[in-house]
Amino acid sequence: MSNAMYTRTPSPFPPSDTADRALVLATVPSLDPPHFLANVISTAASSTRNHLTIVLFSRLFNSPTATTLRGISRTEYFDDVLRLLTYVYVQATSVAQSLDKVLMNVDVLLLGIDSDVPSNIGTGVDIVYRVSGDSIAVPLPESISSLHQCFLPSSGDNDTNHLPPLSPTISLDASGPPPYLPVVALGGTFDHLHAGHKILLSMGAWIAGEKIIVGVTDHDLLKNKTHPSLVQPLADRIATVRTFLSLFRPGITYDIVPIQDVYGPTGWDPNIQGLVVSRETVSGADAVAAHRLAHDLPALQTFIIDVISANHTRLDHDDMEMLKHTKMSSTFIRDWIYERQKERVASARDAKGFLDPSRAKGLLDPGHAKGLLDPSHAKGFLDPSHAERVVKGKEEERHNEKA
Repeated sequence: MSNAMYTRTPSPFPPSDTADRALVLATVPSLDPPHFLANVISTAASSTRNHLTIVLFSRLFNSPTATTLRGISRTEYFDDVLRLLTYVYVQATSVAQSLDKVLMNVDVLLLGIDSDVPSNIGTGVDIVYRVSGDSIAVPLPESISSLHQCFLPSSGDNDTNHLPPLSPTISLDASGPPPYLPVVALGGTFDHLHAGHKILLSMGAWIAGEKIIVGVTDHDLLKNKTHPSLVQPLADRIATVRTFLSLFRPGITYDIVPIQDVYGPTGWDPNIQGLVVSRETVSGADAVAAHRLAHDLPALQTFIIDVISANHTRLDHDDMEMLKHTKMSSTFIRDWIYERQKERVASARDAKGFLDPSRAKGLLDPGHAKGLLDPSHAKGFLDPSHAERVVKGKEEERHNEKA
């Protein structure tokens, strides 16, 4: 989101890495930003080195087409889920960045209580962070329940022991707009996959009923990017997108393809119903709409990833301040990598200069040491007559003091 150059700022969090991979499990009672999780998320992010997975459970995340315990409509409450997801990603990412762990991987998953918890999310995890008093309504697989559990107090008065009644503003009526769109498309560079990318991918997968189409910008279109040599290969970016989608929304089809223009599959595929874009790429969505109209293709329902809408602010003041200081962009990450590489090169150069034999020539050259080792140089110090004069002078000083 921000393309500012990387600068290191002091962190309010202690650098206390204790786990390589960690897991946060928590129940959320509503679609409001879960401020009560701030303490748990901050602790987990500051104590994790490489990979933090945050799993949020709620009845609201159940399937919207279920006959019992139906979840919310994925399309109708798109903005509310976006706000919740953004809050959690910003909380974790801001802590990691403040500790200079820019490449730490953060994943946020939304799970209903109508399905099993995937056992693979516990693979390689060292510790599980929980909220004190939280009773998750689904059984945890042994791969998770057998791990060390760390319970921490919440950051507010939220009672997570029991799911409160649904807010009057949340309707589970199946007669509203379609809860899913069968096929949803989106696009991006997805270079050094970061929180901004994951929010975009998550929301696209969230509203897709059958398939999500992801256009990944071809390498030839990225030659003018900052530090183009640090842009990841296309195959790596496609693989990373697939891995994340299979974690966030298993069970649907992923069509992940290279794109050489602004349209990608939306320029010719009549079976796409929805398009998810960021606020920065709305002009691209307008171009897609005009292109489809000109080619007699069905119009797309557009969803915009924007935490600030024209009607109201989706995050409160403190959350917005944190968002402004959280750099969610590939440019920022490449800048960070470039600076780290420069530091390593400079350190290696300094070490080479210190250890270079030619640098030590003046110290080790026998000619340079001649003045120190030549007996004639030390004559004044070792000559007995010199010592005699020193002793005689000291005796005269003592005699004068007595007088």
